[in-house]
Amino acid sequence: MASNANTPVKRVRSSDIELKDKLVAVQRVTKVTKGGRTFSFAAIVVVGNEKGVVGYGLGKAREVTDAVTKGIEDAKKNLIKVAIYKGTIPHLQQGKYGGSDVLLKPAAAGTGVIAGGAMRAVLESVGIKDVLAKSMGSSNPHNVVKATMNALVQLRDPRTIAAQRNIEVEQVFNG
Repeated sequence: MASNANTPVKRVRSSDIELKDKLVAVQRVTKVTKGGRTFSFAAIVVVGNEKGVVGYGLGKAREVTDAVTKGIEDAKKNLIKVAIYKGTIPHLQQGKYGGSDVLLKPAAAGTGVIAGGAMRAVLESVGIKDVLAKSMGSSNPHNVVKATMNALVQLRDPRTIAAQRNIEVEQVFNG
């Protein structure tokens, strides 16, 4: 999770909050050795409290359940706090990771989460109720999750923007 100089990553401890997990993708990985093929599984998992905290993790193991468990433990170590404003995101934001590009746009109340696959899991876990999202480039779930997290890390809430500009919060939206 990269961040600009303006937006420090806001880390959160998993012990303080109750988290819900979502399995994004499971892939069977094959390793060919002298003795034959060895199968294992890689699972990418997103955890969040649906109130602005989210994290993702990757787990690898010989069994699917073990891979998912490892993914959940990894996700709990990488939690971040996300700026949510009135059930949506405060401003338009792009995120990029590898070949994946994502675009997040704020939406009016009642719109819902207009996003597909891996992006939907991340946005619902963080607690965003209304957002328009578009995934461009690679649809690889690992890269889409990381690009979405990149975009969410860069979000700034209206109070932060107002404080940086020395203006009132209402003036942030009015110009």
